[in-house]
Amino acid sequence: MNIQRKYSLPNCTLLLEGLSDATRAVHFQEMRPELSILVNAECYLSGNNPPLVGGREFFESLVRAVSGYAQEFLSSVPNPLAHNTESELVQFQKIHSNRHRLIVHSDVQKSAEAKSNNGKAPIQIDLNSVQLFDLVEAVDQFFADSQTLPELSLELQPVGKGSGIASQAFIKQAVPAGVGVSSLAVCALAFGLIPVPQVRQPQQQTNSTTPSNTSSAADATNPTASASPIANAIPTPTTTPTATSAVTTDLEALLKTVPEITDASQLRALNRQVYNQINPDWATRSGLKEDLVYRLGVAADGAIVGYKATNKEANQAIEKTPLPKLLYNPAKRGGINNEPIAQFRVVFTQQGVLQVSPWRGYANTPQVIGAKITDANAVKDLNQKLYDTIRQNWSGTPSFPQNLKYRVAVNKDGTIADYEPLNQVAFDYFRETPLPKIFNALYGSNVAPPNTKQPLAHYQVLFQPNGTLEITPWQGYR
Repeated sequence: MNIQRKYSLPNCTLLLEGLSDATRAVHFQEMRPELSILVNAECYLSGNNPPLVGGREFFESLVRAVSGYAQEFLSSVPNPLAHNTESELVQFQKIHSNRHRLIVHSDVQKSAEAKSNNGKAPIQIDLNSVQLFDLVEAVDQFFADSQTLPELSLELQPVGKGSGIASQAFIKQAVPAGVGVSSLAVCALAFGLIPVPQVRQPQQQTNSTTPSNTSSAADATNPTASASPIANAIPTPTTTPTATSAVTTDLEALLKTVPEITDASQLRALNRQVYNQINPDWATRSGLKEDLVYRLGVAADGAIVGYKATNKEANQAIEKTPLPKLLYNPAKRGGINNEPIAQFRVVFTQQGVLQVSPWRGYANTPQVIGAKITDANAVKDLNQKLYDTIRQNWSGTPSFPQNLKYRVAVNKDGTIADYEPLNQVAFDYFRETPLPKIFNALYGSNVAPPNTKQPLAHYQVLFQPNGTLEITPWQGYR
């Protein structure tokens, strides 16, 4: 079985493809399938197309070089892992404090460019510090994933507190707003603020021990495979181990500088976009032991830029959700640099019902976004046209127990341009209404995003269990 793992940050995505070892898979039937044989590795960096592509040797060299250079850069103590030109395919070179050169030698092809350079000239990519730390964070996520290449481990050596020239003040300068939560923990690690972890030992080494006060950077932020902490907006839940308390204040200050979307009307519109992205792609709706709850970060255009499991079952059952494949690809969209981020609570319930709501709720009553038809005569005429359209297409005996409430918008011709369920039963029984059928016939999808450029007239539509249809001009959300 082909297995794919994705570790995504705003400016970097690692995509691993491989197979499961059949002789070992039997031990992990109750978990996510183990990717134990790496076939292909791709590294997408924002602003750089096409991706870096290679096999296992390339990937192992990449994670060694990234980890070594990150520690060297932050501590100013040389680390040979980052510059081994004799045996490593990947090396790093510091250009200046905010510019870092990633060098990949000819054994690895950079997709289409390989033919033009005959695979001989090394590939050189200059990264800024934001891109570097997102790459570090993606590697962090890989090492935190026990079901991907479990035998691959990384040995890090601690840096003494007196050997580096950096300080807490330098952390604030060197780590810009785009740095992820786990990368900030790496910063603290390099300066001796927290002990260096023994990063994921091979599974067969059951006798190895770790000091009781040691905490890994991955554990400090509880990352999940294919589920990146939202670097620009989402603070870590208050379960951080005591060992990382030294960076808590800096982390909170950092997150306060990042724009967050809080406007109720914009959140309402994004809430629908998130629901419309996830709901059609949620295929595995049975067999959940409990509700899966996630915290999502969403850009202003609706792109899901990150997510984080908030309960244990959600962490283990991520593959039962469509979130990994819906996470945006920075190579296609571009990086998330200081963009406003909205936060949402997404629940995949045991009953197979998707729930989406703003993480902090609505600060006030949201309004419908977009130009509106306000002429009283036009609103009255369109009200009747909408009633006739729905009545002609609604037949059969309703099975829903309560009124289904929707907001429905029409254009100046009376054509339905948008609709939105307003109560849970409207979500649950929407297929018993003619709305998705009408919408699909017009736009090819019952989840097409609304067109906010043309003026629309908005109405509240009630489908009642006794077959009565009631349509009134929109008075706003309640």
